[in-house]
Amino acid sequence: MLIRFGCEIKIECVAPTPVIALLEARGGDVSQVRRQSFDVQPGVPHTIYTDAFGNSCRRFIAPAGESSVRVDGLVVDDGLPDPVEPDAPEVPVERLPDAYLVYLLGSRYCETDLLSQAAWNLFGHLPRGWSRVQAINTFVNKHLTFDYQRASATRTAYGAFQERVGVCRDFAHLAIALCRCLNIPARYVNSYLGDIGVPFDPAPMDFSASMEVFIGGQWHGFDPRNDKRRIGRIVVARGRDATDVPLLHSFGAHTLKSFRVWADEVANDAAA
Repeated sequence: MLIRFGCEIKIECVAPTPVIALLEARGGDVSQVRRQSFDVQPGVPHTIYTDAFGNSCRRFIAPAGESSVRVDGLVVDDGLPDPVEPDAPEVPVERLPDAYLVYLLGSRYCETDLLSQAAWNLFGHLPRGWSRVQAINTFVNKHLTFDYQRASATRTAYGAFQERVGVCRDFAHLAIALCRCLNIPARYVNSYLGDIGVPFDPAPMDFSASMEVFIGGQWHGFDPRNDKRRIGRIVVARGRDATDVPLLHSFGAHTLKSFRVWADEVANDAAA
């Protein structure tokens, strides 16, 4: 299947402001990027680099006044839900690749020290492997109430656990922290995710935060916000938590003026 995806973000700056944008499709095992564009208006030079987590990042200077960043692209997707491997075992810490040990540690939004006892009380007795991760995923989905009106940029995994409310990034942070407490490497994933294979949601589309865990010798995706295997997930960036993958990181103040995201299945002739 073909999926057209993209976003348009308009901001206003009081002075020329350096910005890093992580908005482009990273691709993956199930999606092939056929085309993709990145545009800043008014037109300013921009460069691209790869960060420590393998993400594609754009650098530019947003001029004083209003400017917009737009990404528009097309991917080929296999049309299958997120894969399932129910027999995937947990990997002992001593056998983990060196580069993955960082995903066992606490981070800005995932306080393993504050959640460790709760994690072991809730899940320490369960069989290790896929089923235990799925139990964490389902617990977070039911423990938190999704509420855009109560979104907070500073809410952490522990805060979400206590307040029992949040948006998709809070669901992801709590599930990640609980997995790390149990010595399961877990990382944060930001993606485009349209309403493909699920009932249409009339609410404005947003980026989707989820997690990946390292079990069975490879990374597997889990979505605590939806607790479902979804179709058409287009990965943008991965990191320890939301700190590593901001949509726009400005080195100076900016005001968000508008925000629009799309990810829709299209016919072959519409993609030409």
